[in-house]
Amino acid sequence: MTLASLLATPSELTDTASSKCAIVLMTRIRLARNLAGKSFPGWAKEKERNAILAACRDAVSATTQMKRSVSTTVDDLSDLEKQILVERHLISRELSGAKSGAGVIISKDQAFSVMINEEDHLRIQTMRAGFQLKKTWNAINDLDSALEDKLDYAFSPTLGYLTACPTNLGTGMRASAMMHLPALVISSQMEKVVRAVNQLGMVVRGLFGEGSDASGSIFQISNQTTLGESEEDIIKRLGSVLNSIIEHEVNARARLMENEASKLSDKIGRAYGILQNCHLLSSGEAMNLLSLVRLGIDLGMFPDDSRGVIDRLFIEAQPGHIQHTTKHDLESNERDTLRAEKLRTEFASFSKPNFSHNSQN
Repeated sequence: MTLASLLATPSELTDTASSKCAIVLMTRIRLARNLAGKSFPGWAKEKERNAILAACRDAVSATTQMKRSVSTTVDDLSDLEKQILVERHLISRELSGAKSGAGVIISKDQAFSVMINEEDHLRIQTMRAGFQLKKTWNAINDLDSALEDKLDYAFSPTLGYLTACPTNLGTGMRASAMMHLPALVISSQMEKVVRAVNQLGMVVRGLFGEGSDASGSIFQISNQTTLGESEEDIIKRLGSVLNSIIEHEVNARARLMENEASKLSDKIGRAYGILQNCHLLSSGEAMNLLSLVRLGIDLGMFPDDSRGVIDRLFIEAQPGHIQHTTKHDLESNERDTLRAEKLRTEFASFSKPNFSHNSQN
């Protein structure tokens, strides 16, 4: 399988029809691992980085989970390919800018990706659509165990897995959920939720992680503590926090429908109208409009089975994916024109809103 064919296939983020949770778009778990006796990537010389890359690629490719995967070095990726992989959450922005001797291996279904020589020798990642913490943990634990049979991990009986950044010591695990929280944003409650989550040892970030904006009212909530807790305890605590946020979002939606139904229906109707008729649309505006339509789906104004279409468009409306549809470089306004054209086409056959049915699913 080539990278081109991989990018042409649906991913966990672009094919969410099986997701049963309207509020959680995706669950992701990432493990940081390093090889014993080897310099961390930031300190390693090019020769050592290349040797680590080769050893890790061989080990990853030999696992059952990564059969028929795509393996590539960062040097072999174009800037556009890097951007698309970042937009699909398959590599980090840090890996896209890594020096020689870095690479990534991506499973055929894009549920697994393993970055090599980012901040750590290995960044093992698993994604699942919807709210599936336990299933995601079981999947990545199996892959991690398979790799640990082939590679000598740097591990301390006292500190756990050794990592380049001390904040990842211990389990080396970051578990997260990508959540769609438009009602909390509309009702100006998100800042309060962020403060409460931070006090519980969790962190809230935007769509593309640290330093990114919460475009489309999409937030990533993840654990901060990796040392002194088991993986199971971290997942249990994160799950409790996520369930609490879901409850707050559901309550916020109910209050909006009770107290501001006309105003909310107007917002959703206008978003639908713009998406059907727009001729220029930035990625940020597209995300916010799609977010409102997705909220309308959750509130019963559109068919439930159209949620997967919006989740796919969240990704396909990103700049790299729009650029990928052409054979030449585009200026920002040209991308905005193509994005609008794509969304007009998608929404030409999209179901009309039914504002008489305002009960929440």
